[in-house]
Amino acid sequence: MNPIVTVQDAVTAFADFVEPTNAELDAIEREMPVILADVELLDAHIVTLDRTPTELDSRRIRRARRRALAARVALLNQDAGASLPGGAA
Repeated sequence: MNPIVTVQDAVTAFADFVEPTNAELDAIEREMPVILADVELLDAHIVTLDRTPTELDSRRIRRARRRALAARVALLNQDAGASLPGGAA
């Protein structure tokens, strides 16, 4: 009979590396508007998967696409403004 050996030590040996760092959490927080805008755009596309898009669906997709683009531009501008010396934007 073969003994059953647990692998808990091997699994939990890297437990400290499993959690995100504060820098990673801050990056996620900064990118959250982009993530939410992308989710909204995906939702708009998913609604039209099984049918022909109506004019209202097309408007919803265009609006969601503009919001996603605006969120990306805002994130890029925020990052660019933070990297300029002297606080100049």
